[in-house]
Order: sequence, then C-alpha cells, then structure tokens
Amino acid sequence: RGKKGTFYVVLWCPPLCVADILLCVCPSATLNVGNCLPIGNVPEGTIVCNVEEKVGDRGSIARASGNYATVVSHNTDTNRTRVKLPSGSKKVLPSTSRAMIGIVAGGGRIDKPLLKAGRAYHKYKVKRNCWPKVRGVAMNPVEHPHGGGNHQHIGKPSTVRRDTPAGRKVGLIAARRTGRLRGSRKEKDKE
Repeated sequence: RGKKGTFYVVLWCPPLCVADILLCVCPSATLNVGNCLPIGNVPEGTIVCNVEEKVGDRGSIARASGNYATVVSHNTDTNRTRVKLPSGSKKVLPSTSRAMIGIVAGGGRIDKPLLKAGRAYHKYKVKRNCWPKVRGVAMNPVEHPHGGGNHQHIGKPSTVRRDTPAGRKVGLIAARRTGRLRGSRKEKDKE
C-alpha cells in the first residue's frame, strides 16, 4: 500500500513473506531478492525477473511462474545490457530499464499432471474458452475442412499455403518441412 492508500501488485519471489513489505524500487537499492533496480546496476550473472523491455513499461519479460532472466554483460559505451531470456535467446536492453531480483514464484507448476477432466475444466474456466478441443476429423464437413468421410481421416495433405483462404487455413500452415525429425541436431549459439 502506498502513501495515499493505493495498492501495488508485485510479483512474488520465493524467500519473501508478507512482512517484507519494504521493497526498495530505486537505482541505489541493495541487491536483495524482491528489490527493483536498473539492470545496468546489477552485477553480471545475477538472476532477475519482471524485466522491462522498454524503459518504464513496468516489466514485460520473465513474468510467468518459475521464470527468470540472467544478466550476461554490460556495455557502458552504448548504455546497453545483454540479458539471457527464459527461452535461451539473448536480448540487448537499455541499461536504465528496471528488473526485479529473484525468480518468480510457482516454479514446477506444470510438473504435476492434471489427471482428470474436472481439473482441466476449472483451470481453463478462469482463463479463456479453449477447452475442451474437438478434433477437426471428428466434425462434419460443414464445420471443418478435415471433417466428414467414412473414417476419421483428413483425406488430403495437411499442409496448406500461406495465401489459403481463411476458412481453409487449418493444419500445417506454410510448413517449411514435415515429417519426424531425423539426424543429430546442430546447436547454433548466436553471440
């Protein structure tokens, strides 16, 4: 709660508790979990979350449960900082954009299976109308391009062109390749 009675919602990092309400949001803040400071002031290798992509956007990177970003390096000449994102890719951000120290709470949320339809129902009820999903081959031809036929089969190639009309654009849209992955995968580390 602020001075004028306004409430502030902050992401929760695991060691924090309700008593730790004096979180510091200033450039001179100490390097404690929960504090928010510019990523230019954070040492290299520090784990941060809720990182601002543009200065003042209040955090848009590494906000999901259990996610974090890592400060890789600083460039004092251009006032930019290199950050490793949860996806593994690296991004260069302004050193004045702020970040919260620590990892977002709720890690391991997807490790436990839902196990039954009721839990999936309640999970997606509060999110959006995207469950249950009916397969296209189980529909009638008037409802889906994959519908109809005397067995549940697509009956035509599942890849479609990029400029396919909207109602037909289902399946593998403008696929560069299809089939199972074969051979060893080559890692590309872009520095």
